[in-house]
Formats: sequence, C-alpha cells, structure tokens
Amino acid sequence: MQWRTRKLQSDDEYWLVRGFLRTMFWNHERLELGWQVSRLDYWRWHLAANCATSEPLEECLYLWFDAEDKLTAIMHPESRGEVHVSVDPWGDSTALLEDVLDAAESLYPTAHGEQQQLTIWSHELDATRQEYLEQRGYGLAMTGHESQWRQDLTKMTPGYLPAAGYRIRALGLEDELPARAWAAWRSFHPDEPDAAYGGWEWYRSIQRMPLYRRDLDLVAEAPDGSLAGFCTIWFDDATRTGRFQPVGIVPEHQRRGVGTALISEGQRRLRELGATLATVSGFDHAANDLFRKLFRDDALLYRRWQRIWS
Repeated sequence: MQWRTRKLQSDDEYWLVRGFLRTMFWNHERLELGWQVSRLDYWRWHLAANCATSEPLEECLYLWFDAEDKLTAIMHPESRGEVHVSVDPWGDSTALLEDVLDAAESLYPTAHGEQQQLTIWSHELDATRQEYLEQRGYGLAMTGHESQWRQDLTKMTPGYLPAAGYRIRALGLEDELPARAWAAWRSFHPDEPDAAYGGWEWYRSIQRMPLYRRDLDLVAEAPDGSLAGFCTIWFDDATRTGRFQPVGIVPEHQRRGVGTALISEGQRRLRELGATLATVSGFDHAANDLFRKLFRDDALLYRRWQRIWS
C-alpha cells in the first residue's frame, strides 16, 4: 500500500489530528498506545511554545494518509531526538512502520559522538511495533520509561485530606498566575538558582488550550497563603477521560499529604463531570509512589527504544 505523507498544513488539519487521536484512544479501549488529545495540546501550547523542546508543530508534525485519503498515522518529536508514532487500527502495519521510521531516522536523529541516535516510544502491549523495532536494530533504553496509571472513576478511591491548615481549591484569576508559575518553578527546578526563573507570562498559553478549565486547575494553599502544590486536569468529555498533567509539590511542603489530596479532589471533580476514567504518567520513583496510592490498576509501560548507527 502507498501512503501520502505531508507536514501539518493548517489549524483545521490540527483538529483532524485531534479527532484521529480520540478515535484511536477508543479503538484501543482507552489504552494510551498513542497520545491522548490533551497530551498533544500540551505539547503544542506548552512544551513547543513555552519550553522550545521541539520546533513548532507545523514544522515537525507529519501525517500519513491512505489511498482513500483517510488519516492513518502521525509522527512527531516531543523533544529533539525522541519520536512518538500513533497508528490506527490496533497493531501497527510493519509496512507503514517502515515508511514512518524511514522518515523519522532521516528527520530527527541527534548526534552521538560521530554516530547518530534516535529514540522511538512504544507501548508494552504493542507487540507488532516492538518486534519490528528489534528487527530494525532498536533496543530498550536502560532508563526513562513512562509508567501509565489508570483509575476507573466508577470505583472511587477514598478521599484524602492534606495536613491541617492546607486548603485545596481552584486556581484564582490572573493576579494569581505569578504565584502558580513560581510554584511550578520551585517544584520542577528545586536545585536551580532563583535568578534562572523566567517569569509567569507563559501560563497564559496554558490557559489557551482547548480543554483548559479553571475549575480543574487545582492548587493547594499553604497555611501562610502561598501555593504549596498544584495539579492541572484535562477533561475530554468526548472520551469521558481526565488526564492529570502536571502534578507538582513545592519541596518544603512535600510529605504532608498535599499531592494525594490534590489528586483525590481532582478525581472527585472529574466524576461529578461525568468522567469514567482518570489517567496520569509517572517518570520517577517519587511520582510513581504517589500515583500508586490513587490509581488502582498496575501501571502499564510506555517504553523508550533506541538505535545508534553510523
């Protein structure tokens, strides 16, 4: 079969990609073999726009169309040298994978000494893709895999309360954005000097995302009135799924039940809105220990496969 390939061409086509991801998510029984819509939005409006982890989408999001002009695959980096591939239906076609990976290896490798290196992500349940990656010379990376946690919201976990004096609530209006951005900096850059802090205006881009709701942008207020932690939840009513991204706790407020209280309140709010599934991704031991308390199913792995070649 021959496919027609091109870069993303318009904002209308971006919404076509969002619909494709929703269909794929349903076809895969709401397993994240590819990205959820909210994760694509987060990459576009935050990682690419604010953090410059990749080129803008119109320069690096590639689409594959079949002979009937149906979108059947997308490929893009999240950061330089690391590529995500979403293919429908279940079970990647090796012929299509060959076409996609030929393009990825041409467009996105990074230097590894005098050689080239590329990372391709693949879900542990996608046996077809993993077999093909091995045949092509890829091997599992030693570290950096993503743990995907899921919670059936029709079977709620008990509610959790933080230590006395803390309060879980929705983020305030624009005058609270500087405090929210500062809490993010403290949570994710604890060892960097305060002088490296880049300001708060980037948060306006977060609030422009299609699924953003301030009632699901939760913060934990400390006894002194400062923000001790936060979690932003993206509710996709088309799939009745809420995704938590990001979750952060300011260092001096950790181990006081702030994270569990934020997520528990978020799950409660999602259920009231009609969501039936909550998801979150963990990349380190501390995050996974937190998520294990509130997401009952064992985590599935979305894994990094690497190849180095001359």
